[in-house]
Amino acid sequence: MRYLITGTAGFVGFHLAKQLLEAGHIVTGFDGMTPYYDVRLKQMRHTILERHPNFTAVVGLLEDAHALSEAAKERPDVIMHLAGQAGVRYSVENPKAYFDSNLAGSWNVLELARKHEVSHLMLASTSSVYGANQSIPYSEADKADEPLTFYAASKKAMEVMAHSYAHVYGIPTTAFRFFTVYGPWGRPDMALFKFVKAILEDKEIEIYGEGRMSRDFTYVDDLVGAIIDLSHVVPSETNRVRSADVEDTLSAMAPFRVVNIGGGQPFGLLDFIDVIERTLDKKARRKLLPMQTGDMERTFANADLLTALTGSKPQTPLETGVRAFVEWYLRDGTEYDFHTLPPAA
Repeated sequence: MRYLITGTAGFVGFHLAKQLLEAGHIVTGFDGMTPYYDVRLKQMRHTILERHPNFTAVVGLLEDAHALSEAAKERPDVIMHLAGQAGVRYSVENPKAYFDSNLAGSWNVLELARKHEVSHLMLASTSSVYGANQSIPYSEADKADEPLTFYAASKKAMEVMAHSYAHVYGIPTTAFRFFTVYGPWGRPDMALFKFVKAILEDKEIEIYGEGRMSRDFTYVDDLVGAIIDLSHVVPSETNRVRSADVEDTLSAMAPFRVVNIGGGQPFGLLDFIDVIERTLDKKARRKLLPMQTGDMERTFANADLLTALTGSKPQTPLETGVRAFVEWYLRDGTEYDFHTLPPAA
């Protein structure tokens, strides 16, 4: 099959493209190479993918409809939209970057899917959309109308826009919500990368919320496997979950579904740090700080729908995933750093 994946120089998009290429598929990767973090890391991911003869890289911003159209000139069967402006905290400083990429850019992707009448459009959303929701674990049918950051709001808006396109144009669409993805080739702005780097350099690690936070950590290979499995479950009445124990989110008005991708096993932040310390065999210098604006105290996925649709859910033990990241970091990751984009003018 032919896949167009946006965000292939990014963390998850890289792993997704790599697995599809290894399975014999043809992949066109689209990425803007923005300097939110070290561009050399993004370039290296693309360099690895370009070693495969079935991979074509196109560099451009999502906001550039012409560049995006060029990436789709081979008429993809499936579009997997993972690109966008990442980072919960940066959205407090520069919300416009999220409007441009996650809203205007995602609309361009929707238009592309409509034009090419793809068999399946898949969209990367986030557990952050649950925002102020107090129901634990988070279920896809829970209210998600109180986002705590513009990042979360932009992803929720993308989901809603996609539903309208699925209804009006009949585009089969799956929006999948990530839960704290980690693993080799990860982003330098994420906690695991920052903590490992700081501990090895004998620097303090900053622990927000005084360590009270917890996260449903998802190893990247589990996440990518779930995305690929879901790509074969195209939203339609014939693929509706009919178990009385699982609430399907297949829309009554469109071939559209929302699915959590998480293991349903949250870890406390301090327990997470303990695992990193044991893996490195080195203690962290800890600095406890108050909760930051926009942070969620906990995330916890209800993975029942994912399991009903695919027969599995993420289950790599945290210790295994952290060790895999540390091994990659010591081999390939020490030169990379986090360089945030400037605040909006």
